[in-house]
Amino acid sequence: MTDPLSRLLAERDWILADGATGTTLFNMGLQSGDAPELWNTDHPERVAQLYRGAVEAGSDLFLTNSFGGTRARLKLHNAQDRAHDLNRIAAEIGREVADASGRTVIVAGSMGPTGEIMAPMGSLTHETAVEMFHEQAEGLKAGGADVLWIETISAPEEYRAAAEAAKLAGMPWCGTMSFDTAGRTMMGFTSSDLAALVETLDVPPVAYGANCGVGASDLLRTVLGFRAAGSERPVIAKGNAGIPKYVDGHIHYDGTPELMARYAVLARNSGAKIIGGCCGTEGEHLRMMREALESMEPSDPPTLETIAAELGGFSSESDGTDGAGPQRRERRGRRRG
Repeated sequence: MTDPLSRLLAERDWILADGATGTTLFNMGLQSGDAPELWNTDHPERVAQLYRGAVEAGSDLFLTNSFGGTRARLKLHNAQDRAHDLNRIAAEIGREVADASGRTVIVAGSMGPTGEIMAPMGSLTHETAVEMFHEQAEGLKAGGADVLWIETISAPEEYRAAAEAAKLAGMPWCGTMSFDTAGRTMMGFTSSDLAALVETLDVPPVAYGANCGVGASDLLRTVLGFRAAGSERPVIAKGNAGIPKYVDGHIHYDGTPELMARYAVLARNSGAKIIGGCCGTEGEHLRMMREALESMEPSDPPTLETIAAELGGFSSESDGTDGAGPQRRERRGRRRG
């Protein structure tokens, strides 16, 4: 337990992570199609504000503004040769905010999918994927990130490549997948598949779990699936604030702060130890989530009926672990909300 996150996990029953990066940056003026990572140099004060907002709302851990920080993603903005520096600066800004907080706050270096299709169905080889993730990881490490945070992954091959990059960088890491298609990732992976995968890696993650997806109910069903698989590794739950709806020309998530507070408690009771929000989760959501976690005593894991009654119904009858649901297929990476 030499890294700060492992030490904090040993000391605490739960850790509150942050909320949505994209939602917050769009509220600050980021335009659709822009690369958030370029704000690390163009608008560093806004990135610092993003981080401070999470810390002030009670988060013990926040993700850096580097989700699309691989060379492949930055190439879409002709910034591929700036990958190392943009990641380094994202972490440097985070390090400054965390160190000024007056308490232990973990800076987690966000690493999202490359957006490329892995071989043999696509042209992205394992070696090239590792190289891109490693470049990003070294930048985040140089900037002072405490841990790498691999997220919103759908393909096990890409998850393995990012894990290998973390090993090459000598960094502790966490890794989440997005289970958004009838309990499976878009590549057909289930919660039990991921629980098994992490134990086969040369350097397993400090914690693993799920983020994004199609709503808090589905994500909690996935968390219960990790535990049903027999995993004892710390689990991450980072669900969206409700379901996205198109309102007055903008995407709006319908999850209220009260709903997310209840989600946080149910996530803890389901077995998650690192609990946060993804798309649509803002400061008021986080504040109420922390208040609920601090004020409500843990209880037995909820049933699926309880989750549906309190947070809304599931998007599908199956979570995929029973063999039902869509089968594996390729997809391109997408931005975290």
